[in-house]
Amino acid sequence: MRERLCRVCGGWHDVDAWPHNCLPERSHAASDLPVPNYISDGLNGVQSMLDGRIYDSKSKLRATYKAAGVVEVGNDPARLRPRQKPKPDRKAIRDSVEKAAARFSRGERTSPQ
Repeated sequence: MRERLCRVCGGWHDVDAWPHNCLPERSHAASDLPVPNYISDGLNGVQSMLDGRIYDSKSKLRATYKAAGVVEVGNDPARLRPRQKPKPDRKAIRDSVEKAAARFSRGERTSPQ
């Protein structure tokens, strides 16, 4: 007989005869399928950009890519654009440093010394 600690009631229950009132509540988002996160290998006839043939299986298509040494990428054009770095506001930085230096020279401190 194997027992485990119940997270619902805090007691110990037999694993093979778990009480129904201690089963966790199912959320509405949970699927009734036995494997809700299953991703199939099937395709609806995709033409390969490498050899022009039609493939019905992702694994067979990717095997031809791998054999040819090709890297499979998506079609998002945003990944090809160079990223723009925000330019710092030099005037705001200079003003802030000058203000901090002036407060320090006046003797202002954040903590008593």
